[in-house]
Amino acid sequence: MAVTQQLARIPAEYLAACRQSATASPDGDPHWDPPAPDVLDLDWAPALLARLGEVTGLDEVRLDVLRQATDGDTTLDLRFLNTHPHAIGPFGPAPTALSSTQVACVSELLNQIDMHTLLTALPTDGPAAESLIGHGADRIIGGPREYLLKHFNALRDFYLDAAKRHLLVVLWWD
Repeated sequence: MAVTQQLARIPAEYLAACRQSATASPDGDPHWDPPAPDVLDLDWAPALLARLGEVTGLDEVRLDVLRQATDGDTTLDLRFLNTHPHAIGPFGPAPTALSSTQVACVSELLNQIDMHTLLTALPTDGPAAESLIGHGADRIIGGPREYLLKHFNALRDFYLDAAKRHLLVVLWWD
């Protein structure tokens, strides 16, 4: 099983209930099970998206927000989600999160990124584009353009919905 980036958009109350469950449970079980429609599997796209932004000259503000959208923040204490045997991301770094305020900012700035322009800035030669992006882009069936567009659109739409619903986003690798 491959380790991939996961995101969940949840209300703050749900996170509080999970924290309370972990505290009350003898084995620390937070009963973490966000609804499937509110979970996004970004596959291995985060590093590829960041690299695309770097090599195509995406400005620092939007490049930072792209990274924040996939790295999260450590401000919220999520240690209870990273406790054996119920750790939600046992194969990667500790889970991180963005508050609903951070989600709104991320959503606004992601919406300002013109992915078609970034993809157009790549070399037209497939192997040259794949080499420039790196991070395994040469192993993506069909090439990186469609893959990156699909995953960026999913990320942008995910944050847009989370912002509209005033949800926070929890991120982990699993």
